[in-house]
Amino acid sequence: MGEGKKPDNVVFNTETQQYDAAIKPYATSVGAPVITTTDTVAWKNRSIRKVNQKVQTKYLELKAEYERMMEEFEYNNLIFNAKFTFEPIIGDVYHLYKRENGETFLSIIAPNECNFNAMGSFYLNADQIWEKV
Repeated sequence: MGEGKKPDNVVFNTETQQYDAAIKPYATSVGAPVITTTDTVAWKNRSIRKVNQKVQTKYLELKAEYERMMEEFEYNNLIFNAKFTFEPIIGDVYHLYKRENGETFLSIIAPNECNFNAMGSFYLNADQIWEKV
């Protein structure tokens, strides 16, 4: 062993010229417990799968809600652009028809009471939004 060289099992810091085994963040003696790293790969993979599944589910819910809103918007746009000569009453059901010339009109007459080209029946809710019946 060279001059000033300490044995491998002695923790001596050559920069500070001190024995510093007590302040090391890891075990320094043969009898100390073994430090092993936790395998987090499986946990990460499970977590990634869960997050991906949650995001995918939320995306599908939002997409379905968006499609429902767009359908509602289209119906409301169609009805508000239709011809009618009365003021619709909230809570009542009205029927949308299409004439041969492509013009649409709203009526209180039900499809089974006439021979018009029916496009659907709609309910005017309290928010004054038309809902398809």
